[in-house]
Amino acid sequence: MEKEKKNYQRLLDFILTNNTYFILLLLFIICSAASEYFLTMANLVNICQQYAGTVIVSIGMLFVILTGGIDLSVGSIMAFGSVFTAYAMVEWKLPIILSVAVTLLLGTLCGLFTGFLVARTKIAAFVASLAMMTICRGAAYMISHGTPINTPAGTISQLGTAKVLPFLTWLTVIAILVVAFSSFFLNKTAYGRKVIMIGSNEEAVHLAGIPVMQHVVSVYAISGFCSALGGVIATSRTGIGSGAAGQGMELDCIAACVIGGASLSGGQGSSVKTVVGVLVLAMIGNIMNLLSVPSYPQDIIKGIIIILAVLLQQGTSRIRQH
Repeated sequence: MEKEKKNYQRLLDFILTNNTYFILLLLFIICSAASEYFLTMANLVNICQQYAGTVIVSIGMLFVILTGGIDLSVGSIMAFGSVFTAYAMVEWKLPIILSVAVTLLLGTLCGLFTGFLVARTKIAAFVASLAMMTICRGAAYMISHGTPINTPAGTISQLGTAKVLPFLTWLTVIAILVVAFSSFFLNKTAYGRKVIMIGSNEEAVHLAGIPVMQHVVSVYAISGFCSALGGVIATSRTGIGSGAAGQGMELDCIAACVIGGASLSGGQGSSVKTVVGVLVLAMIGNIMNLLSVPSYPQDIIKGIIIILAVLLQQGTSRIRQH
């Protein structure tokens, strides 16, 4: 009897620990059955292309959420990154590498400033990132004068079309590298453990002599960097820098992190599961497009998914406590 109870507990723990993967598998089966076009190579490659930027920006958001914070500026920094990359190439005639490098630096500085406001002045993360969201979106429209900036033909757009393999583009490779590096830092380094500890118990970390402020500032800098990189990805996919890029991205990133099991109170989350969260959203959006469902109901479904994901997370925590 005791052995059966232990086996049941192990099975339950396994299901609870991997419920994100089960959701992805179930959704994959449903989508495959709902449309004959879903499992085609062209469609799967399109999903990877379309959501590579979302994966990268979501990873940046994850670092912030792990500390118990939130970053509402990711979509606006993404727009700023998209516009500035194109502007630097067109107006300043900078090479692609230099344009991208300056863009990533500016995005990181935006994140640093937000982190400084949160860590040093104790402004609520919601308010600080909301202010940065407004600033960066305004800067993007100001630089572009409200119109898209076309990049020179055959330049950065090649990043969005060139393939490493028939089913693997450079955008997907970049996203995979970002996920791999973030997973390594969170799971294998002291920095990652400290970031997670800050979200679990910031006061205890402070009493242990760990510089909490520096780590909080750094996660917002990482988020800014990833958001700017997402903007570069957006420009490479479309060939234009647009101030409208990244609209609603903060919702998608938060949803991806929550679906992936991250706790909005901090201290819990995974890079790989965040990617799974993005894939869940990607498949839902893709299958609705294949079934010709209008775009507006998709936002409603995303909101419902967030609620269900939080309820699932809370239920999982309660079961484990018992």
